[in-house]
Amino acid sequence: MLTEHGRYAPTLRKPSKPYVAERGTIALGRGENDVMAMERELEVARGAAKAAGQVLLRYYGSAYRVSEKSADNPVTSADLESNELLKSTILGAFPGDGWLSEETADSDERLQRKRVWIVDPLDGTKEFIDEIPEFCVCIALVEDGLARLAVEYNPVRDELFIASKGGGTTLNGAPVHVSKTSDLRHASVLASRSEEARGEWDPYRSHMRVELTGSVAYKFGLVAAGRHDATFTLTPKNEWDVCAGALLVAEAGGMVTDSEGRAVRFNNADTLLPGLIASNGLLHRPILNTIRTVRASME
Repeated sequence: MLTEHGRYAPTLRKPSKPYVAERGTIALGRGENDVMAMERELEVARGAAKAAGQVLLRYYGSAYRVSEKSADNPVTSADLESNELLKSTILGAFPGDGWLSEETADSDERLQRKRVWIVDPLDGTKEFIDEIPEFCVCIALVEDGLARLAVEYNPVRDELFIASKGGGTTLNGAPVHVSKTSDLRHASVLASRSEEARGEWDPYRSHMRVELTGSVAYKFGLVAAGRHDATFTLTPKNEWDVCAGALLVAEAGGMVTDSEGRAVRFNNADTLLPGLIASNGLLHRPILNTIRTVRASME
């Protein structure tokens, strides 16, 4: 339907070793050619993210087409145009790589590729529709199941998060690191507005300071930058929602696992991941224990 832009109606086992990038190290086998390749990949991803951000800004606050892919899952003209720009730019530069995007029909062909770009052209569509500046363009390059580079761009706030494996995380060019908060009672933990509206965060409010923020990818970026201490969701998320953010957090010194503490890998046949926790690392075990306690109390 064509709509004048308006408000969107909201309608354990013991953890294994988590996926955390090893700080201060370079991937084995990386020589001068690999460093040059990484620089080119980052340049293309950075440029694509910024260009897609300009597409989003052109639509932001104006009239555009909105439809429902499924219940409580809107898609806009901005999502689709951003996706086409990203796909043509990235695969134009790297035609031999695979592609996984929220707004592109999936294909098993990507499972045969060593390298796959995992993209969300607009993570936080509901916030975009509501004119809440908590959404971003997400780009990640995955090699053999692990993220090699990540770029997230919030065009309204002009925040560009970038991470590369072994190279740390930056925000607008400056290095950033996760927080040092170790007491969960005093931690700022980011939560989804949709999950809050469904009452999913009610059992956790007595354990931590819950703050509502849109876009799971943007939440990961804010945790990586040390502005907040952690975020988690027990609702399954797709790889394109979290892949870039997972590397941002890991390279900033934090930790990302699924909701039971298991390592996360990407480019799976089933793109749905069973809940995730992203934290500064110090809070990871306390969050896992709290989730177990709450689940046990509800059985």
